[in-house]
Amino acid sequence: MNLRITTPSLRYARQDIPAGLVVFLVALPLCLGIALASGTPLFSGIIAGVIGGVVITVFSGSELSISGPAAGLATVVAGAVTSLGDLPTFYAAVFLAGLIQLVIAASDAGRLGNFIPHSVIKGMLAAIGISIILK
Repeated sequence: MNLRITTPSLRYARQDIPAGLVVFLVALPLCLGIALASGTPLFSGIIAGVIGGVVITVFSGSELSISGPAAGLATVVAGAVTSLGDLPTFYAAVFLAGLIQLVIAASDAGRLGNFIPHSVIKGMLAAIGISIILK
């Protein structure tokens, strides 16, 4: 396994930071709505928006990338908080999942996602949509 970790390029930080801030401000109402719908504190939504809008902007290395909340997260987060029992355990699980994603990215294992059939992804998104509608 060939692990490679790159540091963020700060060459365009003067443009990236304000752009990330704008993405955060645009996504803020959705961040708060997802936090409210999933039963977590509203501050969790703000933190998720900051990470998605500002931090990921610097580390993504992409010229055209927007990271932020998705409505399907409300169902996933609510289910995870319920099954894990409490918020601190959920936060620890999210932190560990982030570390695992960094290892996957550093080892170029992300291309394994190409082997997941599109019908599986569409089915998962449809199920999330139906559960949001029913809620």
